[in-house]
Amino acid sequence: MNSAYIARLMELAEKDHDVIHLIADSGTGYDEMFRRNFPNQIYNFGIGEENMVAAAAGMASAGKKPFVFTAGAFLAYRCMEFIRDDVCFQNLNVKIVGMGSGLSWSSLGPTHHTTEDISVLRAIPNLMILSPATPNQVAACVEAAYRHEGPVYLKIGMNHEDEYFETDYAFDPEKNDVLQDGYDIAIYVTGSILREAVEAAKLLKEEGIKAKLVNVVCMKPFNEKDVLDTAQNIKKIFTVEEHNIHGGLGSLVAEAIAYHGVEARVVPIGINDVFASGYGTHAMVRKANALDAANICEKIKRSL
Repeated sequence: MNSAYIARLMELAEKDHDVIHLIADSGTGYDEMFRRNFPNQIYNFGIGEENMVAAAAGMASAGKKPFVFTAGAFLAYRCMEFIRDDVCFQNLNVKIVGMGSGLSWSSLGPTHHTTEDISVLRAIPNLMILSPATPNQVAACVEAAYRHEGPVYLKIGMNHEDEYFETDYAFDPEKNDVLQDGYDIAIYVTGSILREAVEAAKLLKEEGIKAKLVNVVCMKPFNEKDVLDTAQNIKKIFTVEEHNIHGGLGSLVAEAIAYHGVEARVVPIGINDVFASGYGTHAMVRKANALDAANICEKIKRSL
């Protein structure tokens, strides 16, 4: 996803010199590629993420279009006050890009996991939140963030995510993506854990359970209508996310159901209000926290 992000950002920077890439010693080869091509449109703030967000607000107030990029945990938690007061309170045109969504920083443990960022940030007014699942979705979301006048938080994975969408994928904030039709249950999923949800849906199909599989990219503003339409015919809705079940996708879906008085049951599958266990590869940490395809399938079957 990092390569998809920087490739689209470079396209934007080439045609619009107001696009600025702000980093905090992220240390990737992609940053150096950007620097070689656009030396006057990149600034490295070192380990000073709060200063970087504050500077981005200042740049935006002067007409620039800053993209703030570093590890998602450092942006969502360390910089929350700056995102709230300097960017969102002023409704400035700053794009905040969190690298390493969910459990992506699997070998570094909970200090680097981004498993509460939606919970933390979605309560802040004026902030659009995007959670793409694949590289093509990332590219489309970067374009959408650029065109959106106002603050955007974009969370991206970093572990060679599988692709399920065409290269010309177009992001529509008012539309979720249906990857599979079904009528027994519905599964709503967001982020790079889409791969596990796709595999879980296949396992369920082998056992005669046909799931409607829906990928959610736009977490805020959230498409409540899509959930309500689904709940008219499917009365059991599961949510799958690499995020705490409190305040994330599960909460968004449950709120839509409850606030509108629709009769349906929501079953969240994610991090159960704990810090994630284990170290190692992304796949190993997902399995250790029962968020691999087999465990997702078993959780759904037990609930049914």
